Amino acid sequence: MTCDPIDIAIEDEAATGRLAEDIAAILGAGDLVTLSGPLGAGKTSFARALLRALADDPELEVPSPTYTLMQPYALPRFAIAHIDLYRLGDPDEAAELGIEELLTQGAVLLEWPEQGEGALPPASLAIAIEPGPDPDARTVRLAPDPDLADRLHRTLAVRSFLEGAGRAGAARRHLQGDASSRTYERIADASGRAVLMNAPSRPDGPPIAGGLPYSKRAHLAESVHPFVAIGDGLRARGYSAPAVLAHDMDAGLLLLEDLGTDPILKDGRVLEDRYALAVDLLADLHSRSMPKTAPLPGGGSHAVPRFDAGVFGIELSLYPEWFLRHVTGAPMDAATQAEFSEAWDALWPFVDEAETNWLLRDFHSPNLMWLPERGGLATVGLLDYQDALIGPTAYDVASLLQDARVTVDAGIEARLLDRYASARHAAGAFDDAGFRRAYTVVAAQRATKILGIFARLNARDKKPAYLAHLPRIADYMRRSLADPIFAELRGFYEPALSALDRPAPSTQASDP
Repeated sequence: MTCDPIDIAIEDEAATGRLAEDIAAILGAGDLVTLSGPLGAGKTSFARALLRALADDPELEVPSPTYTLMQPYALPRFAIAHIDLYRLGDPDEAAELGIEELLTQGAVLLEWPEQGEGALPPASLAIAIEPGPDPDARTVRLAPDPDLADRLHRTLAVRSFLEGAGRAGAARRHLQGDASSRTYERIADASGRAVLMNAPSRPDGPPIAGGLPYSKRAHLAESVHPFVAIGDGLRARGYSAPAVLAHDMDAGLLLLEDLGTDPILKDGRVLEDRYALAVDLLADLHSRSMPKTAPLPGGGSHAVPRFDAGVFGIELSLYPEWFLRHVTGAPMDAATQAEFSEAWDALWPFVDEAETNWLLRDFHSPNLMWLPERGGLATVGLLDYQDALIGPTAYDVASLLQDARVTVDAGIEARLLDRYASARHAAGAFDDAGFRRAYTVVAAQRATKILGIFARLNARDKKPAYLAHLPRIADYMRRSLADPIFAELRGFYEPALSALDRPAPSTQASDP
């Protein structure tokens, strides 16, 4: 079954390439794209542009598979097979290509689908190209199935947004995204590079306890408004948050300053001097009085939510539901979960009574860029802060010094904690003991949450790459559990953390 088709007039080969990039931006494993049209209509040109966009390689060799029938490509995002059925003698021969099996491993781009009529699985997107009124012009009809229709309309809306921002001819290339539903692209044209944030307003996940999605219970951003408001506040104080070059906030589209490709890491390793500067940035931010509301361009404001007991608890709930399901095959039973929650509730006062300020929430290596040309604290570029809260200052320090994506040695963690405390003492009154108590609790709470999130990303969202980080998070958790404050909680963790050394059982994802 397909949805209503979309007809697009293409004026020249460059426009054909742009449409191919628009399609490449939304494709994923399991998608079958068919290309039909007469000889000379431009199917091969379209296929070549699409494959080069997926490979992020404008020079990629794309030989015609007319004689070989199939040409496979192992690309960074997913594998794709380029198939041409023009010389097929019998439609039944198409079944011998194993297209359904190929779709379990990646995507398929197939030319001349009419040659395999009756022997092909349904197309995710059927593209028909016909000659236009001029030699270089074409008429393209896009017929998506229901699963791809929303993605198709979204990618065409992105192109329209770029046109409105004066970047109509910009090349679009996928960027590695984060663990959320947001996606990112690097766009480039003669005026330079920028980053597109594609974040349609929607909750993260289905309703859970209380009938609300996890994102609302955890005060996660469900629109781009918080990103814009918090970013403006950070830049106004001299920090390197990307400037917003163009926006359609209602549509969830932002065109952002490109902060480059040099992360705070060096060759995938922690450099203490770089992390020290990031610690200095946090100490500077936490020494300021940051507002509880942040203005929005054009009027209005964003009220920064509070890191309250509800957020604290809902984040902890990811561990008994998702992480335990991952390592044991079943979530924690209700009675044990009540004991688990009660033990954590006893530690909440250490967080609730601690110093608070803006809590950027994901202050760690994937979201920190290195900009040495800017100097000072502006050397650290900030990418991800839309989920900012008013909460314990210790939280972001723990996020950095127990980095989920790269191991921070315990010695570096201790030295940089001392560096942070020294900077705060130098700036004014500072409750060192209260801060360190809060740090101990939120470091463990954050590790608990991440164990659950990474297991959920694997089971629910089909993102198994996050499982590679679980042993690191378990080691951080063990650092915390060594503190006597966690005496009542150790028993809920030690067997499960040890189970990471064994193969995980095969389980089915649940609805939450």
